[in-house]
Amino acid sequence: MGVTLLILTVVRLLSFFFTSLFLTLALTSCAQKSAESEEKVDIPKPTVAAPPLDTRPVILCFGDSITAGYGIEAGQTYPDILQQLLDKKGFNYRVVNSGISGDTTQGGLDRLTDAIRLKPRVTLLELGGNDGLRGIALGLTRDNLVQIAARLEASGSKIVILGITLPRNYGPDYIRQFEANYRILSAEKKYAFMPFVLEGVYGGKSLMQTDGIHPTAAGAAVIANNVLKYLEPLLDK
Repeated sequence: MGVTLLILTVVRLLSFFFTSLFLTLALTSCAQKSAESEEKVDIPKPTVAAPPLDTRPVILCFGDSITAGYGIEAGQTYPDILQQLLDKKGFNYRVVNSGISGDTTQGGLDRLTDAIRLKPRVTLLELGGNDGLRGIALGLTRDNLVQIAARLEASGSKIVILGITLPRNYGPDYIRQFEANYRILSAEKKYAFMPFVLEGVYGGKSLMQTDGIHPTAAGAAVIANNVLKYLEPLLDK
């Protein structure tokens, strides 16, 4: 009798153990399948519309710190103001500011390939001031300007030369030869020519920064209005 009872007890315990084991395995399998199912669900991601491509023809402002807007807040450089003026007048062009502070004509020549990729319709060329301030040979500056303008023109761009001068302490002979680089290039190639990019700005207390070299935001606005007089005849509406 005792042996029989013991056997029945063992059988019941084994039955309970295997039943529990089966239920555990079944629940684990369900949980794994549920997790796998969740992993395979593709949740659609929100799409962000790409900004529309600006296909307007380019007006390239290719220069140094005067173009870049040294010391001026973003949106107040002369190229920025020029864009606003063109928009108001109904001209369908995109002004690109390709000015780099401290750039020389050699630096401009070195980065010219990237500028040409923009396929500018018109280029406002404002380089050479830093060459003069550093005493770079006038012949080298002239050669670089000639190459820059020629390559841009060959790519299909019209050219506007924006001239500059130097502080009086550089001496009258050097200054005269320096200024002649712009005048001679423009005359020989029949480029539009603004003799002095700081016309109406240089010397103005509120128009020039304290360094006496760079325009303020107000000065940049004057430059933009002056440049437009030379640029507008080259544009189509």
